[in-house]
Formats: sequence, structure tokens, C-alpha cells
Amino acid sequence: TGDHVFLKVSPARGVRRFGIKGKLSRRFIGPLEILDRVGEVSYRLALPPQLSHVHDVFHVSLLRGYKYHPLHVISYPAGPDPNNFS
Repeated sequence: TGDHVFLKVSPARGVRRFGIKGKLSRRFIGPLEILDRVGEVSYRLALPPQLSHVHDVFHVSLLRGYKYHPLHVISYPAGPDPNNFS
């Protein structure tokens, strides 16, 4: 549908989800694009390559809405020119 959401990846106590474990691990990943609705309460998401082994359909209880804002984009300063050997 073109909308974006965050996906909950924080594990319950003693349960590993997506191989992520620990008190300081991320609670949500994303934003991820919603590709389509599957049934009444599930959505298919466009997952990043590192999650290619994970099924791409998730229940709404694992999703959190995302509203785009231009300040959410992280831009990194340009590094040194790889063609400049001086």
C-alpha cells in the first residue's frame, strides 16, 4: 500500500526473536514498507536483505505506525575521495 511501519523485534523475557537478545537491543526496526494486507489482521512487509530468512507476514500487534518526517533521514558526511592518493 506504500505506507510504512516499524516492526517490533524486542524479545519477551527469555525468548529470542530474529536472533536479537539483550536488554539494550533495539525494540523496533524500520521503517519498512507495507506491500499488501493479508487477511484481516496481518500485513506483508518489504524486509531488508539481512532478514531474508524471516517470513514476511506479520500480525498488527507487532507493527507500529510510522509518519514520514524529513528529519528522520540520517545523512553521513562524505568520506575522503578514494581516487585522491595525496
